[in-house]
Amino acid sequence: MLGGAVTALLGLVFLLPALPFARRTAVREAARWLAVLEARRLRLDPAVLGLGAARPDGQELRYVAARLPVGVFGGLIGALLLVGVGAAGLLVWTWGRGLPFDGMLPTAPLLAYAALAGSVLLFLNLSGLVGVHALERRLAQRMLAPDPTEALRRRITELAESRAGVLAAVDAERRRIERDLHDGLQQRLVALSMLAGRARRGRPELLAQIHEQAQQAVGELREVAWRVYPSGLDSLGLADALAGVAERAGVPVKVVCELPARPPTAVETVSYFVVSEAVTNAAKHARATAVTVVHDHDTMVVVRVQDDGVGGADPAGGGLSGLARRVAALDGRFTVTSPVGGPTTITAELPCA
Repeated sequence: MLGGAVTALLGLVFLLPALPFARRTAVREAARWLAVLEARRLRLDPAVLGLGAARPDGQELRYVAARLPVGVFGGLIGALLLVGVGAAGLLVWTWGRGLPFDGMLPTAPLLAYAALAGSVLLFLNLSGLVGVHALERRLAQRMLAPDPTEALRRRITELAESRAGVLAAVDAERRRIERDLHDGLQQRLVALSMLAGRARRGRPELLAQIHEQAQQAVGELREVAWRVYPSGLDSLGLADALAGVAERAGVPVKVVCELPARPPTAVETVSYFVVSEAVTNAAKHARATAVTVVHDHDTMVVVRVQDDGVGGADPAGGGLSGLARRVAALDGRFTVTSPVGGPTTITAELPCA
């Protein structure tokens, strides 16, 4: 509550000179900053409250003004609690030494009365603190959260964009698989067929090349199949599947996957594709010499892939934008940090519910 009183005083100091200039962008941005500060103190998600950017309606400024009396009231309750604790400590200290307190010596009835009165006052004080905290949270949610109709409209738009993104990602993946089959595996099988025909016409020394070509074709077919769906996830789990990605990578890859419980299948699948695509990009385009993959688990699975390459990755590129759409389909968050010169960090936050 003392923190609420401090932020209330900050709001008062801000409002007095800022009110005449309430329509200016800088004032609204400062009000948004104070609202974000208060939301974090109340353990509310600023993004859920729509505090990503200052809104033109000045809603944050009205909230800062409305919470002033609540914050001051909470500060007064907190101050009363401190005064009461101090008085109780002084009373115990004085009577514990056998000295009179305010002319009164400790007797059994007086001790019982002091204990009962102190307990009641402490209960009322703590109840007041809890009530003020609940009131502050309710006020923030009431004044800062978007209108329910607007929130529903925004959610429908997000779902429509997510659905369109998933369809685009699926189509892009199909075209990529078709290209891999046509340009890679199909050409290799044609060459294998030609070698087999020449061997049948009396060239047995070509059998070794046929065997090598067949092994390469099987390997490419396995790679394409794993890009369609990593079937090893079902039997091996995410950690072993990512270990396979590390083994097949062209650069050293360190995988740290410590999940207390196995996440849902959809989360595992998207996590695998994020790591696989990020490692492939690091090896092919970033000229990386080392890649680190970290999985954390709290209320969601956090996939973080970092390489020591040259950086400059484009989040709007085909591979990364496809990953972003996959993550968005699960209501997750996908970020790419890749300054020129590196390092590149790709993070996907996937809810487990």
